[in-house]
Amino acid sequence: MTLSEQLTTLLKETSLEVSQTQISLLIQYVELLNKWNKAYNLTSIRDPKDMIVKHIMDSLMVGPYLTGQSFIDVGTGPGLPGIPLAILYPDRNFVLLDSLGKRVTFLRQVVFQLKLENVTPIKSRVEQYQPEQTFDGVLSRAFSSLTDMVTWCEHLVSADHGRFLALKGVYPNDEVSALPSNISLVKSHAIVVPQLTGERHLLELVKS
Repeated sequence: MTLSEQLTTLLKETSLEVSQTQISLLIQYVELLNKWNKAYNLTSIRDPKDMIVKHIMDSLMVGPYLTGQSFIDVGTGPGLPGIPLAILYPDRNFVLLDSLGKRVTFLRQVVFQLKLENVTPIKSRVEQYQPEQTFDGVLSRAFSSLTDMVTWCEHLVSADHGRFLALKGVYPNDEVSALPSNISLVKSHAIVVPQLTGERHLLELVKS
């Protein structure tokens, strides 16, 4: 089975609407990631077929829970979940933030080769990044704890309607109970990723 066939099969198990053009872009991204990974060590996942499940599908399944037009993916690494989501939603804008130069170099290459006009890779530490405008959503699947995420990213979230969107594995009870008093958990979604073993949760947090 080709990567394209694998991705198409997995998408049929979801309610996501993904065009052939988008599937092609997602596959090109996986191929670039696989190629660059050999020299740059961008992800511990080596097999492109595993990348389809653990990186692409895992990122895309967050899509239905996004509200707004502007998002920042903090600690994006090789562009996860930002690149798959930007391909899924070409009318929304995504800033991909990482402090490591080689990752940002890779992301710029992805943006160039895939002609992604709605993606801006930026090399910066999150606490030092001062955007001109705040974001509707701050995404992360890399932060060690929810408290770290909301503390370091507080200046990035739109005051009136912005949300922190944290991707987690098992539901983090301890982290939720340790949240600062000015942060509220609005919703928690158990996310089912086809063929992925283990739990996945998306937590929506707001400043209260």
